Amino acid sequence: MIAMLKKICLSSWEQPLYVTDQAEVYNAMRKQGCYVLPCLHENNRNESFPGALYAVENPEEMDEESYDLAYRRLAGLPWEILETGRCALRETTVEDVDSFYRIYAEPSITEYMENLFADRDEEIAYTKDYIEKVYAFYGYGMWTVLEKESGRVIGRAGISWREGYDLPELGFVFGVPWQGQGYAYEVCSAILAYAGETLLMERVQALVQPGNEKSLRLCEKLGFTLSGETRLDGKRHFLLVKKL
Repeated sequence: MIAMLKKICLSSWEQPLYVTDQAEVYNAMRKQGCYVLPCLHENNRNESFPGALYAVENPEEMDEESYDLAYRRLAGLPWEILETGRCALRETTVEDVDSFYRIYAEPSITEYMENLFADRDEEIAYTKDYIEKVYAFYGYGMWTVLEKESGRVIGRAGISWREGYDLPELGFVFGVPWQGQGYAYEVCSAILAYAGETLLMERVQALVQPGNEKSLRLCEKLGFTLSGETRLDGKRHFLLVKKL
């Protein structure tokens, strides 16, 4: 069998991405620090490609966007998820942590949600673990929200799974300076559209504590309806559901 080795280069990349169907070539290139994807077919199903986050079956059918996503994951670069008129959403990086601490320092932010770790190193470790496991496994999660004009981190929002629940969940938090200006509705509307059109989700839930009027009004505006109640960490929550 003739070995296949495909080299892909995009102008935005610092180095090429390779695709090979030979485990020996794959392992050797990884040891050299190359970004490489295994190509699987009926003749190499029993070969070992350790550490592979993704595998390719039909390299010629993959478009540039798919290769770029694979490259960014291998290079440790965040995926850029979507843009709205005023905001951009991308995967969270450890560099965002300090901005999160500034946002969560406002007491009203943590009145109805869990705070960050008191120890910054713990929060960074949690963020790294989230990047390596949640993003890599699901391809989505809670993302960082940036204001395009200033480039500042203004909040977090996204889709994630909560243990013990059957539906994916919309989550969001926006810094106080950016509340009351339509940012949350703008971003969450785009996330729900993305969840339906790209992630092919049919329904999404939101959990909101009684008294959290801002979040309740936002969910109502987004089209969520009350489905029931639940208890989370010993606290009563409304269970809201939206059909996508």
